[in-house]
Amino acid sequence: MSCVSTKLPLIDLSNLGENDSPRWESTEIQILEALQEYGGFEATYINLIPLELRKSVGDGIRQLFDLSLATKLLNKNPHIPLHSYVSRNDSDALVESIVIDGALSPHVVETSPTSCGPIKAIPLPDCEANGVGESLTRKIHRRTYQLHRLLLSCPEIISKDGKTWIPADPTSLDSIIVMVGTTLRAWTNGRLHDPFHRVVVSGDETRYTIGLVTVAKEGCVIKTPEELVNEDHPLLYKPFDYYKFINFTTTDAGRASPDPLKEYCEA
Repeated sequence: MSCVSTKLPLIDLSNLGENDSPRWESTEIQILEALQEYGGFEATYINLIPLELRKSVGDGIRQLFDLSLATKLLNKNPHIPLHSYVSRNDSDALVESIVIDGALSPHVVETSPTSCGPIKAIPLPDCEANGVGESLTRKIHRRTYQLHRLLLSCPEIISKDGKTWIPADPTSLDSIIVMVGTTLRAWTNGRLHDPFHRVVVSGDETRYTIGLVTVAKEGCVIKTPEELVNEDHPLLYKPFDYYKFINFTTTDAGRASPDPLKEYCEA
């Protein structure tokens, strides 16, 4: 496998204008092509995260991980193991992570023992207005923050042909990395690529990262819409319960499989 030699597409989301403008439409095409070929892209936006906000969030993350182990262990989800506190002793990597479900909810902010307080979020596009449709948007439950503390590192994703590792680290303070999740590959009947990713660790400095993830409602069944299935695109995945699949990925069978989605619900 070759070393990194390719870059994720860099797409500027600043000043797109109305959603029927030529620039908006050309940007949509760029995004679709990037998600199909790479499974992600680097999105840049002028003053995406103001410096003051970036600093306050960074300070908050450090305070969060500096809490006592007993306090961090209170952040536990008995139904979804991946949404609990994970210490370095629980994982195979030098990583410590905390998932805060519904982090923008005032109730969560007030009651979570590990909450740092509300974090200003960047509003996501209106999915219905952009053609995603109700069948997907009605499944969205909440935004979940995944917070990680690990040694100095460089995130990478594998290319679609499995031969090249591609850097997946923002190149500026005004950009973020957008990636396709596995369940979106299932919902689109394989049209979008969800890349395997890794973090290469070196040195002894600590790196903090924050991820904004959209998850499904409890009991949600991921099912490919009929309009995405035809002779050229036969059904690839049977309908499945979102959280049952997520929990499957934490089992021995799920961890051992090179493609847990295919293993779990191949049609």
